[in-house]
Amino acid sequence: MSVKLTAAILTVSDSCSKGEAEDLSGPLLKQLVLDDSDLNGEVVATMCVPDNIEDIRRALVSWADGSNIDLILTTGGTGFAVRDVTPEATSSVLDKQAPGLVTSMLVGSLAVTPLAALSRPAAGIRGKTIIVNLPGSKKAVKECFGFIRPALRHAVDLLQGRGRPVVATHAALQGNMARGHVCAHQVEGNKNPDSGDGSGGVAGRPRQSAWPMITVEQAQEVIFSECHKMMKGKNEKYRDDSKNLGTELVGYRDSLGRVLCQDVVSRDPLPPFPASIKDGYAVIAKDGAGVRKVKGEASAGCNPGMGELDNMEVIRINTGAPVPPGADAVVMVEETKLIKKTADGKEELEIEILKAPQVGQDIRPIGSDIALGETVLSAGTIMGPGEVGLLAAVGVTQVLVSKLPRVAVLSTGNEIQEPGEELLPGHIRDSNKTTLLSLLASGGVKAVDAGIAKDDLENLTTALKTAFDQSDILVTTGGVSMGDRDLLRQVLVSNFGAEIHFARVQMKPGKPTTFATCRVNNQPKLIVGLPGNPVSATVTCHLYVLPAAKLLAGFTSPLPGKIRAKLMSQSPLTLDPRPEYTRVQLKFRPGQAVADATPTGNQISSRLASMANANGLLLLPAKSEDLKVAPVGLECDAILIGNIGM
Repeated sequence: MSVKLTAAILTVSDSCSKGEAEDLSGPLLKQLVLDDSDLNGEVVATMCVPDNIEDIRRALVSWADGSNIDLILTTGGTGFAVRDVTPEATSSVLDKQAPGLVTSMLVGSLAVTPLAALSRPAAGIRGKTIIVNLPGSKKAVKECFGFIRPALRHAVDLLQGRGRPVVATHAALQGNMARGHVCAHQVEGNKNPDSGDGSGGVAGRPRQSAWPMITVEQAQEVIFSECHKMMKGKNEKYRDDSKNLGTELVGYRDSLGRVLCQDVVSRDPLPPFPASIKDGYAVIAKDGAGVRKVKGEASAGCNPGMGELDNMEVIRINTGAPVPPGADAVVMVEETKLIKKTADGKEELEIEILKAPQVGQDIRPIGSDIALGETVLSAGTIMGPGEVGLLAAVGVTQVLVSKLPRVAVLSTGNEIQEPGEELLPGHIRDSNKTTLLSLLASGGVKAVDAGIAKDDLENLTTALKTAFDQSDILVTTGGVSMGDRDLLRQVLVSNFGAEIHFARVQMKPGKPTTFATCRVNNQPKLIVGLPGNPVSATVTCHLYVLPAAKLLAGFTSPLPGKIRAKLMSQSPLTLDPRPEYTRVQLKFRPGQAVADATPTGNQISSRLASMANANGLLLLPAKSEDLKVAPVGLECDAILIGNIGM
């Protein structure tokens, strides 16, 4: 059974609102909604208002903006009479027009009576609510509702972002339901276009994917939206401005790569004493230049409470050492001359100051680097080596950071085996999992190895259950294409009640990338199903998995960085109908602001070697009538996936 459709009925009539006439159309419309099993509707509000623009507007806005109503149907006020203003009031509150619904009613009505040409209904969307004007008579209401009824359920599902029923309806219309003939309303319950028990055999599988194609940007937006829902569900202290899964206290050395969730305040000034900037001599500035007696030595780490310096005396001092009491300047060694030394020649007795010093010369005052109580790091800071070192400098050994998401990586396929095993006939070693685990680790994401699942329903279900216990994000490779053994989406929906948000992306490589969500033991789970080809899996991990993990870990800008780059191939590259993420080596020549991008050889999606030397993904445009090949020197965006050399 589909999700309940909530509806509201607004009758627009001067006479009915005054009690001078009985409202017949409103109750009829309510009954039509309740009686329609496919619509699965419930009427949660009804109202009768006079033929007044402001009264109509007020009712529509109140319901659409504040009552979680899917559908508002109005009856009355759509004709040529002076007081018929329902279309004008409705149009003034709509965000988008829905001319198709209007056309459906007019075309259907004209087949019944030519007087339907005098009807002026409006229809459209406000927020997440569909609003449709119907005529005022019982006969016309019943007829017009019948004309638009087949589209209403699907329209509401589209607007509310209900992925499974939307895709199911598309598939039913295209005749592409997977493995046998399944009605749309059956799929809406607990199936998707990939579902079925295989009873139709290989011959019954679909030949074209029923999943709509979306862009990379749309796919990222969907994933990020679900990440925010997960953060809200898992973080008990979640607020609208919260950006993580919660917080935890870690040792300062373990904070590298994490997002700081507190302000760090200095407990001591730095330096905590006046410190010398140079190797030289602590002096009294007013003594000026001339010969001075060397009283002793102040080195780094010595007690700054030494005896006070007298006039015409100096103390030898090292960089970082406390300046002795009485001294107010430091003269570096290079600006002095040795005058007298001990008999053994090892110690200085007298030196000459060659240039008169200034007060404060080469001295770091107390707190000149960091003042007492100063905020040295703010919440939201990404902890790099310098930030971790700063914690040590101010004596903060534990800090509050964002929790990391738990990520598991599961490979699927009958032909896959572990790298350390003797290769069996017809098998290949699992390179995807190793690559993805390494890639995630390099991005600061700790991931666990969830093993290899075979391409059968029971084995895959068991592997998924085990993987879900270890993860917030489950990453799978393989099982998402059009093969008769590609069972991932089917198992997720049938056995875990998952919602498939998308299953085709307009990109090369990586078109069959799938994203789903479900709840296991009442805990939200994100599933990113990556293609089985090694390059496809790696590219899509950069674009979807790593950004999702970083977003959950508290990063406000989780997407990889981009630069501009020029294609530097030996010959033009043939463009694909989809935008292509070409593996390249990026280098900057001296004085260049745009990098050179050299493809790393054959770009076939199974050739992992093309990733081995790549530090960037050059985004080639899709083929068009104006551009069929990418010429040498074509400038495009490039995504950074490694360090850039000169």
